[in-house]
Amino acid sequence: MKPKVLVTREVFDDVLDYLAKHFEVSSNQADQPLSAQELAAKLADKAGALTVLTDRIDAALLERCPQLKAVCNIAVGYNNIDLDACRAHGVMATNTPGVLDDATADFTWALILATARRLTEAEAWLRAGQWHGWKLKQFLGRDVFGATLGIVGMGRIGQSVAKRAHGFDMKILYYNRKPVSADIEQACRARYVSLDELLAQSDIVTLHTPYSDATHHLIGAKELAKMKPSALLIHAARGGVLDDLALIAALKEQRIAGAGLDVYEGEPKLNPEFLTFKNVVLAPHIASSTERTRHRMAMLAAENLVAALTAGRPPNLLNP
Repeated sequence: MKPKVLVTREVFDDVLDYLAKHFEVSSNQADQPLSAQELAAKLADKAGALTVLTDRIDAALLERCPQLKAVCNIAVGYNNIDLDACRAHGVMATNTPGVLDDATADFTWALILATARRLTEAEAWLRAGQWHGWKLKQFLGRDVFGATLGIVGMGRIGQSVAKRAHGFDMKILYYNRKPVSADIEQACRARYVSLDELLAQSDIVTLHTPYSDATHHLIGAKELAKMKPSALLIHAARGGVLDDLALIAALKEQRIAGAGLDVYEGEPKLNPEFLTFKNVVLAPHIASSTERTRHRMAMLAAENLVAALTAGRPPNLLNP
């Protein structure tokens, strides 16, 4: 008899076909978000699960799911999974690193350029029928070429963002928990500095750290106050790394020039005050959302699940 698994949200058909070769699959192709109670009820008799970042896997859920052996997240981040609780209950947890780096880096650059050049503001103005001719000072933006880029978090995505900056002849600073290797610094043409120095010197600050207790509100009021009034803040990491209320206050007081955001605290809800700023570019957490990338993420998660429940050692195990 095949083990039973749950796919908590809609995935690609060939991913379901692949899983069905190994498991009895229950899937949520209707793509309806599951409450904590619904998720626990559906996982009660399952050996494994393909989850997404909105599925909270914690001790309370695991206590109701005694047969669960593996939880495989379709995401590189895993702050929705309590790894200590998984260890205590003998549940393997995995993520999908590596496959979304380029798509996320590309989208980070989309946010940088759209914010610096006021693209969404200008498009809304044009669509509203307000364009009546060319003017010298119309929608003056900020130069990206030759500017100083500050990267907070120099993992795979941060490195990919840095390499894309070479075409813009940018000076690249980075802050990380510890410096990366000299080879990576050379490849990225980046210099390690303190967070304070990065914030003070950068024309554009972009965030790429995972979310954890250690990075909660890593960028708050104190940090925003150290940025240049002409600087832009770009955030495509995880909600909670940035203090949204502090950013709103800084924007109101014009202490920074603008922001480009893909993630928010408490998403999918976002603070409605963000909608009032013309100098803020907003996106609904889609940095990795290309067809190729999302497919690779889902298939890698499925491969992790098959390896976990057959060989007992998935390739991207988070809690060995």
